[in-house]
Amino acid sequence: MAVLGGIKGLVLLFGIVSQASGSTMTVSIFTVTSKSTVLRWSKYEGALSYRVTASLRNSQVPVVFASFGQNTIMGSVNSLNPNTAYTFRVEALGSHMNMLTDAAVDGSTAPDVPTIEMASSKESQSITVEFTTVSGATSYILRAETNDGSFFSEIPVLGSPGTVTNLQPYTDYTLSVMSVNSAGRSQPSISVEAKTVLSAPQFNTSSPSNSSILVKWEPVNHAVLYSLSIIKEDLYSQSPLNTTETQVHFPDLEAGTKYCIKGNAWSPDNIPGDDFTVCQFTRSPTPQSIELVVTSTPDAGIVVSWDPAKGAEQYVAMSLTGQNCSSSSNSCILIPLSCGETNSVTVIAINQAGNSVPSYPVQIISFPCPPQPIWVEELVPGNCSVKWSAVAHAEYYTTFIKSDDGIEGMCNSTELYCRFHCHCGFSYIMSVFAHNHAGPSPPGPLLNHTTLPCCPELTTVSAASWETLMMEWSTVRGADLYETRAVDANEVILCNDTAPRCALSDLTCNSRYSIVVIPCNDVSGCNLTCSPQTHETAPCMPEITSVSQTNTSSSSVLVSWTSANTVANYTVSAIGTVGDPHVCHSNGTSCLVSNLPCGSVYEVSTIASTSAGDSMPSFTVSLETAPCCPDSLTVSHVTQAMTNVTWSPALGAQTYITSLSSPRGNAQCHTMETECVMGCITCGTNYTVSLEAISRTGHKAECTYHGFSASQCCPSGIRLYRGSNNTLIVRWRSSSALTKYTAEVTGSRTHACSPEPGSYTCTVSEIVCGQVYTVVVAPLNPDGTKAQFCNSRMYSVTCVGSNVGMVLYQGKR
Repeated sequence: MAVLGGIKGLVLLFGIVSQASGSTMTVSIFTVTSKSTVLRWSKYEGALSYRVTASLRNSQVPVVFASFGQNTIMGSVNSLNPNTAYTFRVEALGSHMNMLTDAAVDGSTAPDVPTIEMASSKESQSITVEFTTVSGATSYILRAETNDGSFFSEIPVLGSPGTVTNLQPYTDYTLSVMSVNSAGRSQPSISVEAKTVLSAPQFNTSSPSNSSILVKWEPVNHAVLYSLSIIKEDLYSQSPLNTTETQVHFPDLEAGTKYCIKGNAWSPDNIPGDDFTVCQFTRSPTPQSIELVVTSTPDAGIVVSWDPAKGAEQYVAMSLTGQNCSSSSNSCILIPLSCGETNSVTVIAINQAGNSVPSYPVQIISFPCPPQPIWVEELVPGNCSVKWSAVAHAEYYTTFIKSDDGIEGMCNSTELYCRFHCHCGFSYIMSVFAHNHAGPSPPGPLLNHTTLPCCPELTTVSAASWETLMMEWSTVRGADLYETRAVDANEVILCNDTAPRCALSDLTCNSRYSIVVIPCNDVSGCNLTCSPQTHETAPCMPEITSVSQTNTSSSSVLVSWTSANTVANYTVSAIGTVGDPHVCHSNGTSCLVSNLPCGSVYEVSTIASTSAGDSMPSFTVSLETAPCCPDSLTVSHVTQAMTNVTWSPALGAQTYITSLSSPRGNAQCHTMETECVMGCITCGTNYTVSLEAISRTGHKAECTYHGFSASQCCPSGIRLYRGSNNTLIVRWRSSSALTKYTAEVTGSRTHACSPEPGSYTCTVSEIVCGQVYTVVVAPLNPDGTKAQFCNSRMYSVTCVGSNVGMVLYQGKR
């Protein structure tokens, strides 16, 4: 519990708490007032009590102190001076009242408590408070509260007077004020009572007529009387009145004029409440001098005009048929306006108060409707009449006619028709207008009438292809489409086009057609009176039945075909891969193509021609001539019984068969090459040489060349003997006594000898002993060359002293 101490010290216990002990202690200011400060400190371990002192700033002498128990950590120091700076110290004391530790903090008290001098309400939601200012205060706080505690508000203000807002009308409030500085706020001042005034009545105004205003409002709580005054715009004179009712009617006012109504409610205390002002216009007067004029630009309508009405912000013109228009000026246009109708129009003026009384209706008759339908009759070619049905309210009619060459015409009539001259192949645009005193009718439907186009002139026909005719003609006026019609005995071919030309395709070949060009347009149709022309199509395509070579050695080919046209001329073409084509001509069904080279491939086709043109070429037939014979062929011996035949390549040939023929036997070789080795050749025999060149399709060429004589046979029984004086003797046997042979003995050098035919011995001199010699004996060909296919033999020659010794045979080579 608190212990009193000091002259002015009053100790208050603010709280006893349990807190963990600490080795240090801290202190802080919790809150202040004008004459007290509440401190908070931390619990110190071992302390049995705490002493709090307050001394003036920069003074060590305490002016106030208080003591607290060991479990207290918050306490108040009272009896301080307002707006004064202090140093506050908390000491932790032991069991002998000895100081264990202390902590200090500087602070100040709040300013002194102000005094309210007056509180009054001039508005239903606020009270103004006037109070005394105090030294050291930087601002003030106004506090307002109700006795039942339902309302509490604190509003900061800088000085006196201050206003408390957001209050309720005609309500009692308790008001107080507190001063504030950086340290805190003072205690509240002595409170005063004040009541807010009544709220203002919320006026709702209207103008029932252009000379009165009606004001209504909801009752104001606690009001016993209402005061209202009305003020005319630009005038300062008021007409006040008091009433206990909740509505007032102001009559006899000026139309279209602005009036302001001001009023307030009175409380039972005879205190006026808030003012409320509302302004209201009276309705505008009825518009006068209404005038109606029919217009057609930019749209058909009625131009309505009137004299301005005072105070009017907007005008609305209304027709009997339901159209209306509005304007802020003194005219507007009623659209759309229907043709041929009788109508009436009224005008009202509008401002914020509402609509004026409508003006008296004004009558008007609109322009007539356009005649429809309109149509054209052409009973006699070239003489046309535009006709239409009668139109209500029409006084006369105007017809406009324009042709497509730009010429325009017009006629006025009180009748229901108009005549004009119309030309073949022309288009005309026509329109009819009806008139009365309000003006012409709107444009009616345009009638587009096109007369039948004229027949084309200078029509020409040409063959574009084998079965197509190209038609061309001069254009004609008014034709949108041309129908070309070709008719023969079996079919009708049609071609429709917008251009002055047409290709008639898929015609039957070798036929006569009746062809006519019919010009048409979408409106009047087609001119069926044009004269036809007869034209013939090209012959039909011939069909080749055969292509045959007259014989294997011939360079001519006979081509035959079939065709239904007996008067046509035919051209046969044989076209190869190179060179110019080969052609022949005929008026029959066959033709001979000559001078075709060997070894060539041709495509053969036939074309039929008449004055109508050429037919489509026939389907081609492939032709292959026989291969060419090789330009050269050579036969040469490989061995005594084998030859090698070579030849130059032959154009068109793929394989070859080469033959050597003689009474003693034949040899043959079949190859794709240009050479062939042939065996079983009999030496000393004459052969006939022939070659057969064969193409890839089996065509053959028989080729015969000069004969080939086989060389004489090689001799047999060849022996080498030693002769006298270092010579060697060569001997052999032969079945031909007419063959001449040559013997060659070759050692370090070659020794040769050639005896006369029938002689089979030859001596070779100047032989060197101790060497190996090669001996060849071969027949000589007619041209003196030696046959190369005879075998050689080897011999070794020994020495006896410096002379030739024994001759030893070592075998063939």
